[in-house]
Amino acid sequence: MSSLELNKSRRSMLILLAVFIIPIVLAKLALHQQWFNYGVTNQGQLIENELTLAKLGLSVDKFNHQWLMLYTMPASCDEQCEKTLVSVNNTYIALGKEMPRVKPVALTQQDLSTAQVEKIQIKKWHIQAMPALSKTVIEQSQVLIVDPLGNVILSHVPPKDAEQLPAFGKAILADFKKLLKYSRIG
Repeated sequence: MSSLELNKSRRSMLILLAVFIIPIVLAKLALHQQWFNYGVTNQGQLIENELTLAKLGLSVDKFNHQWLMLYTMPASCDEQCEKTLVSVNNTYIALGKEMPRVKPVALTQQDLSTAQVEKIQIKKWHIQAMPALSKTVIEQSQVLIVDPLGNVILSHVPPKDAEQLPAFGKAILADFKKLLKYSRIG
């Protein structure tokens, strides 16, 4: 074998090794250097500790095993709270053909005013006083996504600024659409 053939053979072998090794090395670096977002597709905060409707003092059977868009309202519902309530109602309406699978629920710490009731589709909503058990578990106003089995899956904290409410509603809508698309229950 001549030296020219030997060099050509070595070069071919090195190219072959490089083709297989370089992608593995780059993938390992990307993983350790966190160059990419991990597979996060949800917009809300995933509930890590097990939280169920029973732990909130609510019964699963009361909601006919539907998905819940559960808005835990603050102690006093000011203008921002009202806007959030309207935004959650609009998000519910934006579900379109999936609306029958979802029940909007408001846990209130005081009765809703007439003006607040007029701003939402009251016949579709389930409005209930917040159980004492819920007050110990829930520390802030938020929108919780609850599956038909009564497990709280995601939490969305309302923004402080009214200008961010459309993005807030879109985030809830995106999460719901994805969950309803892949769910066979509810």
